[in-house]
Amino acid sequence: MFTTPQEAEQAFYQALRQADLGLMMRVWADDEDVVCVHPGGMRTVGHDALQSAWHQIFANGPVTIQPIRPLIMTTVMSSVHVLIEQITVSTAKGEQSAHCYTTNIFHKGRAGWRMVLHHASHAPQDAGLFDLQDRPDILH
Repeated sequence: MFTTPQEAEQAFYQALRQADLGLMMRVWADDEDVVCVHPGGMRTVGHDALQSAWHQIFANGPVTIQPIRPLIMTTVMSSVHVLIEQITVSTAKGEQSAHCYTTNIFHKGRAGWRMVLHHASHAPQDAGLFDLQDRPDILH
């Protein structure tokens, strides 16, 4: 049982770093609709579909993702986390990194705080360095 949304989110990223399907599925709500969208991927809906998708991802081993610059908006029963994921991949050319803009939504239920949505999309390489509020001279 996750007593805070931050605890559930920490477990989510720990599951990624350890390719731990059991832990990953404990993070997700199993008593309501759940949705996951990976960068450039299809929308995955439902607990069984999520388990299958994460199983395929973890077949390639752990995923090195560091969540940074979180903005957290929490009410009594829900918490929305908007952050940047810093992804590191080892290739033949050495380590390479990429960034994603990410929204994680958690709901509080009988089993504590659980994830109901993870949505990630590609972000510019310098996304981890600046936010629009940091650079007001840049517009749409």
